[in-house]
Amino acid sequence: MTKYVALLRGITPSNPSMSNENLRAVFRDLGGEEVESVISSGNIIFKTGSRETSELEATIEKALKNKLDIQSTAIIYSKDDLQSLVRENPFKNVEDTPQCKPNVTFLKNKLETEFKFPYHPDNGGFIVLGAHNRAIYSVVNLSQGKTPDLMRWVEKEFGRELTTRTWKTVGRILKKLD
Repeated sequence: MTKYVALLRGITPSNPSMSNENLRAVFRDLGGEEVESVISSGNIIFKTGSRETSELEATIEKALKNKLDIQSTAIIYSKDDLQSLVRENPFKNVEDTPQCKPNVTFLKNKLETEFKFPYHPDNGGFIVLGAHNRAIYSVVNLSQGKTPDLMRWVEKEFGRELTTRTWKTVGRILKKLD
């Protein structure tokens, strides 16, 4: 059995269909074991005998649509995959403050980009520090921009099959995977 986290896109905790309880039930119905959630934004930890993550993603997306009428992208990471992101230590010189928010955008597919990192967009509200293992590291400066600015740019450049988490949330997920 392998332990994974499913990072679900577009989960709104105020929507009753998207409650952690309902999301965990879908994973249990799919045969997931030791199903847990991390905060209320679509981070589901589970164990399964399956090792084919693309099949897991497709199965989860279909089940969410059929059981909860949720159209969501599921992105699966193993504990090792997540640890490799953290080992990169992309935010070693960034302090997480009320005005400065480090983020990781997880991509469903392999990253293909010609951007030179760090990338500074024209609006100056965020910086993309780099990329590693289907993930993009960025920092939003809330005194100059907003997180939705980053989200619009990322979707424009990489499509909609992605989801973003704060660096603190990534740490919480990794702690629960232990």
